[in-house]
Amino acid sequence: MHDANFAIERGEFFAMLGPSGCGKTTTLRMIAGFETPTEGVIRLEGQDVSHVPPYRRNVNTVFQAYALFPHMNVWDNVAFGPRSRKVREAETKKRVGEILEIVRLTEFAKRKPAQLSGGQQQRVALARALVNFPSALLLDEPLGALDLKLRQAMQIELKRIQREVGITFIFVTHDQEEALTMSDRIAVMSLGFVEQIGTPEDIYHHPASVFVAGFIGSANLFRTHIDRRSDTETAVSIAGRPVVVPATDGDAVIAVGAPAIVMVRPERVRVVMAEPQNSSTGVPCTVTDLVFQGPVVRVALATADGQEVVAHIGADDQLPLLRPGDNVWAGWEGDAARLLPEPEPGRAPAEDSMIQPTPSPST
Repeated sequence: MHDANFAIERGEFFAMLGPSGCGKTTTLRMIAGFETPTEGVIRLEGQDVSHVPPYRRNVNTVFQAYALFPHMNVWDNVAFGPRSRKVREAETKKRVGEILEIVRLTEFAKRKPAQLSGGQQQRVALARALVNFPSALLLDEPLGALDLKLRQAMQIELKRIQREVGITFIFVTHDQEEALTMSDRIAVMSLGFVEQIGTPEDIYHHPASVFVAGFIGSANLFRTHIDRRSDTETAVSIAGRPVVVPATDGDAVIAVGAPAIVMVRPERVRVVMAEPQNSSTGVPCTVTDLVFQGPVVRVALATADGQEVVAHIGADDQLPLLRPGDNVWAGWEGDAARLLPEPEPGRAPAEDSMIQPTPSPST
């Protein structure tokens, strides 16, 4: 990890999100004690645990493989932790009963793991990890083995369980939907860097880098140059047309004349047939393709200089039937666009981001 320095609050659902190889699992393993940091410290409840062995840290880990004891029933699987710690039997029964109630498995207490569904087995693994009241529960992509609908249902269940027990959850995933659905805050990671930490709303609507913009959801990313700047807006050019972007605190790091990226989310793009009154927040385009995706139609557009624009059109949008070759106007509300710095060498944007060719500098 490169200069990773962040704190996770008590009782927070914190996600580490990023592609394979970004360092999220290594970071989780360092928190658990399975890896030792080469420099820096890891503190748990204010205490430096960087060189404390895993069994002496008050954390538990749930992996993608639940590793339940097949010869034990649900009740005994969950009771294993308190019994290992020599907790009195009366206290063990109390704890196990309470945690089975929270994970909604009381009526399955006498069943063996093989008699349970995948989602029920995961809840047993969660109950077993939580019954000893750890300072933090570490979850390493625990939903990866579940099918789509069960995974979506378990996202809601995980968040409910975390709220009820009030224990810090640190969740590792490469799935943006999981992170956005469950987390109080998200750390987006890439190539060993922590690109941004924030709430799901901040990460999605106000990404700090091109990588974050492209990795969290879909994004139209236009390469451009800064023409001029005022206290309230920044003027750039897209497809040879002047476009204004609202000024933000981070814009000052991009000098006038320097390359930059303009981001607009596809759901914020509005397709109209005629040039709007405010043409400083949009560009003329030609329809190249339309794909029906259930609640939205994905409209692929191209500007005059060949840059791609994607718009998500919903049922409420009043448009005539569009066909490839139609000339339209792709516009957006002023606050839908965000200016981002050019990626540093070696820190490329996400593979599926729609980043555009570099245009010539504006004169």
